[in-house]
Amino acid sequence: MDIRDIINLYESAIVQIATPYSTGTGFYIKAFEMIITNEHVVRGNKSVVIAGKNFEKEIADIIYLDSKYDIAFLKPPLSHEMSAVSIGDFDKIHEGDKVIAIGHPFGLKYTVTQGIISSLLHEEEDVKYIQHDAALNPGNSGGPLVDSKGMVIGINTFVIQNGNKIGFSLPITYMVSCIMDFNEGKGKKGVRCPSCKKISFEGNHIISAHCVNCGTALTMISLLEDYEPYGVCLSIENMISQLGYPVALTRKGPNNWSIKNGSATVNISYYEKTGLLVGDVYMCTLPESNIDKVYYYLLQQNYVLQGLSFSVKDQDIILSLLIYDQYINSETMLKLFNSLLTAADKYDNELIEKFGAKWKVEN
Repeated sequence: MDIRDIINLYESAIVQIATPYSTGTGFYIKAFEMIITNEHVVRGNKSVVIAGKNFEKEIADIIYLDSKYDIAFLKPPLSHEMSAVSIGDFDKIHEGDKVIAIGHPFGLKYTVTQGIISSLLHEEEDVKYIQHDAALNPGNSGGPLVDSKGMVIGINTFVIQNGNKIGFSLPITYMVSCIMDFNEGKGKKGVRCPSCKKISFEGNHIISAHCVNCGTALTMISLLEDYEPYGVCLSIENMISQLGYPVALTRKGPNNWSIKNGSATVNISYYEKTGLLVGDVYMCTLPESNIDKVYYYLLQQNYVLQGLSFSVKDQDIILSLLIYDQYINSETMLKLFNSLLTAADKYDNELIEKFGAKWKVEN
């Protein structure tokens, strides 16, 4: 199967996942009607924000957690057009085979990297992994490892760096086995016990905090506490709510949010170490000609704008807002971000219509 065909097939089967603590990748398996990812990507949450090529951001419930094999299952959107991908036969893969690792976390690009399987015998805590050299980053966690025929043969899990980048993926056999075990609960949410490896399912009315088989303490999905922001993050989320946006859907990882107004998307980041709160809008790209007129116009606007400033990175025209947390109060923050949203939606149209700037692909 040509790699371009594999990219096209998986582009609509890949799911972006975000929680207040992390971001990662998932993928849809039509045969089982669920989204697969790593447990460490969704850890500590009972639901997550997901987005895909063919559906908007929405909240997805977690239905299975497994820290032993680092697997989690999510309930897919009710209406979607995610493509059906096939599961490969692990017994037919060999060392030296070509593999493709796919990932797409929030805020980063859809990535496809190729490599070679170097070992099928690597073992960590009694769990075997596929070792390969396809480049991985933390955002690839939970994404599929695919063979040359476009079949899923593993779940990308982690990387160890000892001079070289070495990727590890959980063989697909573990995923299939977990799905079979989970289906015994007939749709009930479940958590695998890391001690005895049995799954405890949530009853209709009684939710135990211990493994029903060996008594080991377990945190069942419904007993997980909802995320509660504090400090500056609480102020930011209150501001987002006041602007009229559903806060949970704007989260895209630790101290990161994204809100959209018209054609403009504002990415908000808070850097705790420096105390800097940043709102960036990547509005459009520079035109192919008369760039000097665009620069002159941007400098003019920087002179008259209050609290906002234009900059150019590579070909991108960015409108930004920067505030240090020592100067943050709810009233000022709301006023400034409301101004940023309004200005961004206005300026991108002006830059495109008057100066020939180009829409960004995201827009």
